[in-house]
Amino acid sequence: MSATTTPRTTVTEREAREVAEAAREQDWRKPSFAKELFLGRFRLDLIHPHPLPDAESVRRGEEFLTKLRAFCESTIDSARIEREARIPDEVVAGLKELGALGMKIDPKYGGLGLTQLYYNKALALVGSASPAVGALLSAHQSIGVPQPLKMFGTQEQKDAFLPRCARTDISAFLLTEPDVGSDPARLATTAVPDGDDYVLDGVKLWTTNGVVADLLVVMARVPASEGHKGGITAFVVEAGSEGITVEHRNAFMGLRGIENGVTRFHQVRVPATNRIGPEGAGLKIALTTLNTGRLSLPAMCAGAGKWCLKIAREWAAEREQWGKPVALHEAVGSKISFIAATTFALEAVLDLSSQMADEDRNDIRIEAALAKLYGSEMAWLMADELVQIRGGRGYETAESLGARGERSVPAEQILRDLRINRIFEGSTEIMHLLIAREAVDAHLSVAGDLIDPDKSLSDKARAGANAGVFYAKWLPKLVAGPGQLPSAYNEFKHGVDLSGHLRYVERHARKLARSTFYAMSRWQGRMETKQGFLGRIVDIGAELFAMSAACVRAERLRSEGEHGREAYQLADAFCRQARIRVEELFARLWTNTDDLDRKVVKGVLGGAYTWLEEGVVDPSGEGPWIADATPGPSARENARRPYGA
Repeated sequence: MSATTTPRTTVTEREAREVAEAAREQDWRKPSFAKELFLGRFRLDLIHPHPLPDAESVRRGEEFLTKLRAFCESTIDSARIEREARIPDEVVAGLKELGALGMKIDPKYGGLGLTQLYYNKALALVGSASPAVGALLSAHQSIGVPQPLKMFGTQEQKDAFLPRCARTDISAFLLTEPDVGSDPARLATTAVPDGDDYVLDGVKLWTTNGVVADLLVVMARVPASEGHKGGITAFVVEAGSEGITVEHRNAFMGLRGIENGVTRFHQVRVPATNRIGPEGAGLKIALTTLNTGRLSLPAMCAGAGKWCLKIAREWAAEREQWGKPVALHEAVGSKISFIAATTFALEAVLDLSSQMADEDRNDIRIEAALAKLYGSEMAWLMADELVQIRGGRGYETAESLGARGERSVPAEQILRDLRINRIFEGSTEIMHLLIAREAVDAHLSVAGDLIDPDKSLSDKARAGANAGVFYAKWLPKLVAGPGQLPSAYNEFKHGVDLSGHLRYVERHARKLARSTFYAMSRWQGRMETKQGFLGRIVDIGAELFAMSAACVRAERLRSEGEHGREAYQLADAFCRQARIRVEELFARLWTNTDDLDRKVVKGVLGGAYTWLEEGVVDPSGEGPWIADATPGPSARENARRPYGA
């Protein structure tokens, strides 16, 4: 029996790229440490001395963290949230009372006005108590209504919605659709102009907070017509509006308490005054919002690393095998060292990026994306190592451990909870492509027309001349630099010598830039199809960025007299571990199985290996791979459940 499926919106690969390209911030008005790093220029002056928050923001931030910690310890029952797959109403009511819904909202609208640095510290804290509660607060403030209105809303919109978001109303962000993920060119939800309103029709999937939200940010396509430019556009929508149905509350392997669902819009009227920005600016608004919004995810990853370290330390000192604590066995000790060093580096990346966002002196779009990519990947590895250190107890649930009389440590839960971070707010694979696009922006700006098949010969000639000027100045600078001078960065030599690691970063930033240039020369227009190569380029940049942040943070702590010696040791350990990963990634740039993998994939898709699938039973249920999302009225009961209702 065949299931009805929605006709797919088809666009060419080029059309999809054009939509994504139009949504990018085209200009670089401020310096960027990470952008310079990918160009082979190690601009240590952009991050060192480590930027610091002002005394008043520290006072207000620490005051709130004290209250939040007390609330987390007294009110948030992580085991109950995991067991019941719900965040209790009283927890949300308490968060509202604390002002936690408005951490980043200006006090004049009823918010707390915390800096990005302290907002992220708060998310790390509450996320350690319950990742589901952390996700609730993050989705509301980092990508929900407050942030896009703060950046792009009219004064009337701010006056109308920000006080609600600060104290009482929970918001959600709705972009993804059943057949549209990271390819917004195929967005199917429409917003048709009708007098002073727009009429929304469509279905949205994976709407974090969508089941309980009071306000929604909805991305919909406005058809071009007379007086309407059209394009993907952002709207603030009242979640209780007539025609909105939450058709399903989704359940996941982790984050069991999040209120994530499927939302259908049928003839939903939205006032034109609720449109955020002009028509066609929706994707640009979303991407710009994520430039800093992405930092919320690595904040919770850093918090997870801290918890993993605590449990690993306590357990590995208690558990004995063959006459000594398991921590003193090298096979286990190396895992603990990895967790400790990586947690230090993740917090370094997070704090540096957050403070740079607060100062607004630098463009941190690449730094924030690297923090999200690196944090999500490394936190998952740390949690996996913790489960291994705990052995059978790591695989056993906390509830089962407690029932038989042992400490109920939710190691397997954190592994499940962290897994989503490699997927949402941009999967690792999409983050690789996004960062790679920004990393090669300077090259495409001067030489892009050379590899564009649609450009005329005169355009190509002009691009060739511009490229010649650019590369004549740029390439010679990649030959030598401070990284070859034994005395460079000697201010990072205090007992433990970190100067060598910074020289390593400088040398390998130039090597990274040379490798990118060589690849562009070799593959030209086919460069964008070399996703394996681009992913490794980005991963190298992420490691170099993390090494830089770790060293700068260690020096900051030393200069402040706060755990300086220990910070230097952790930074040294992290950099030595990172260097091994960097060397492997450089080797895999040119020695890999990418070409062979493509042949195998074609064989798999063509059915050449179906014989390999024989001998098993598929327990999957029936139904289409992608659910029907045909516009129209809902036939399901509304599963919306606002807190306190």
